[in-house]
Amino acid sequence: MLTQIVTILIFVSIIGCILYGRRLIQTEKVDAVFGNPERAKGGTHWVIVGSAAILLVWLYYSWDIAKGFYPKSANELCQVAKINESLLGLKYQFPIEEREFKSTSIIKIENKNLKKITSEIQNSKDLNSQQKTILVGFINKTKQLIPLLTNEDLIEMNTKIKIDEMTKEIRLLSSNFKKKDYPFETNDQKNDRLKAISEQGEWGIITVRSGTGSIENTIEVPFVAETAKGLKFQAAAEELKIINDKFFKLRNHNPQFKNSIKQLKDEVKAYRKNLNDSEEIASDYAKNIVKIARRIEFASIYPPNALNEMQNAIIEFDNLQESEQAGLRLIDILLFPAGTIVASGPSCSEQGSGRWLPKPSDTFNKFILMSKPSVGYKNIPLLWIEMIDVSSIIGFILPDWIADILPGEYPVHTSEGIVKENFKGKVLKIVTGDFKLFKIPVPYGHIWDSFLRVFLGLVFGIIIGVPLGLFMGLNRFAKGFFDPLIELYRPVPPLAWAPLIISVLGIDNTGKVFLLFMVSLSIMIISARAGASGTQLSKIHAAHSLGASKRQILRHVIFPNSLPEILTGIRVAVGMCWGTLVAAEFLAGTTGIGFVENVAKKYFQYEVIWITIFIMGMLGLLFDVTLRKIIDKTIPWRGKG
Repeated sequence: MLTQIVTILIFVSIIGCILYGRRLIQTEKVDAVFGNPERAKGGTHWVIVGSAAILLVWLYYSWDIAKGFYPKSANELCQVAKINESLLGLKYQFPIEEREFKSTSIIKIENKNLKKITSEIQNSKDLNSQQKTILVGFINKTKQLIPLLTNEDLIEMNTKIKIDEMTKEIRLLSSNFKKKDYPFETNDQKNDRLKAISEQGEWGIITVRSGTGSIENTIEVPFVAETAKGLKFQAAAEELKIINDKFFKLRNHNPQFKNSIKQLKDEVKAYRKNLNDSEEIASDYAKNIVKIARRIEFASIYPPNALNEMQNAIIEFDNLQESEQAGLRLIDILLFPAGTIVASGPSCSEQGSGRWLPKPSDTFNKFILMSKPSVGYKNIPLLWIEMIDVSSIIGFILPDWIADILPGEYPVHTSEGIVKENFKGKVLKIVTGDFKLFKIPVPYGHIWDSFLRVFLGLVFGIIIGVPLGLFMGLNRFAKGFFDPLIELYRPVPPLAWAPLIISVLGIDNTGKVFLLFMVSLSIMIISARAGASGTQLSKIHAAHSLGASKRQILRHVIFPNSLPEILTGIRVAVGMCWGTLVAAEFLAGTTGIGFVENVAKKYFQYEVIWITIFIMGMLGLLFDVTLRKIIDKTIPWRGKG
């Protein structure tokens, strides 16, 4: 129901915003000339159209619209797929979907193989004339096997009877398939089916809690028929499978063929037995000839007209089952783009975009499940609040050496085993957080860990990179001294540094934050240096003439002129940091968005992968929108000077 409402709202939003936009263009007066940035401001309705279009494409190609409006369609297509799977083996033998009979195709291939091996034997310099004569004789006997199978006069009566029986079974199935009450289900069969339906769940994500308490998800299509139409196709598929098995067990082996192939095998066996080690090539040719004879033996080769009635019966049923699908075929074409439901034995699965593109409804449900602190992902939620004592935060911030530098000694226990605290010991408890105060809510989880790593790496990069970049842009010594170092490591991809940094600093937050610091540092240095060196000389001269000091020029002229470059560099650094973080968490980590995606990749949890992609996109967008607001507030003169 929710998917239906969302889909309708999306269509209404797109149509409404387009109509509003067209009316606005006709009524709005725009005085700004072409190229003026003012013309690009506003346009919230087009933002809605773009976002709604993306969501609509996702709903459509993930087959969530099909699931929302026709929840039983996948189950019915599953039963159709079972029929197609059962028919495929039979239709493969006839020129229905193929260009020729399977028998014809096999005969052409094996005759070609026999001709090829004959040419090789006759042109071989490693065989003597006697060996060539014997081997060519084996080939001629192999060729003579085929007419023994294709001769209508030699086909056994028992084989004809079995073919006629299977043909009648297919025609009877066609006759019954037209009836409304087919498959004539008994009460016991109906009760068993209803019980199976109640146990199989719905189309979408099936959530299973394993013995270790973790959550495992699989995407499944219910395979037990849930509708009258589905039941009809399911029953027909089961009957067709029985006929299919009978047909492929049947062999057109008449007595003449059996005697001929047995004689050929015996002669080849005796011939190879009498060969010595120096005649290995002749032995290999004889072995290959027998392989061809065996392929002919196990192939379903029949006289050209022996299966005509069976072919007509199969075509008749195939046309009938397609007509019985009725509106289901239209649903399959329109609402299951880039694929369909396929069957493999009794089970069914999605084949196409719906397999690797999770449905928004399933993805949202999975997101809610992963956000719960009781479930999470690997027992850690995506984002939650934990009550932390302030003492632990103080202990994390304050360094332990504060207590060490105080005069005096730490307390020592007495002979009675009692420890009396002194001032130095009390200070140590404070700086280590070994005391109780009051609790405050603190965020934690995979999202928070990734966010904090990016934020810290970015902040450290800004704090060190911006002053150093300004210094390099204003000072010859700084530029000459630091430029080779920066330009040496800047072109190296962050992933090249990741193994070294993680192995030296460990897999905890220190290594990841330092790696992100390295990424943001070079970007901020280049941005600040470009901003400082690009300051207009006339503004600096004007400040000098007004009596400004070096500090005032740096603060009121150079730094404001460098801000656009610096803030643009921050926006670039944010994107680079996110990309590097995910890669670092891929390599080593037990928390974070990259860690979640890496584990999900191993188990083909496509919903989780798309959730992590969406989260990274939203966090990156949050950073970027925040920076845009800062740019608009701090440098409103940008583009107007």
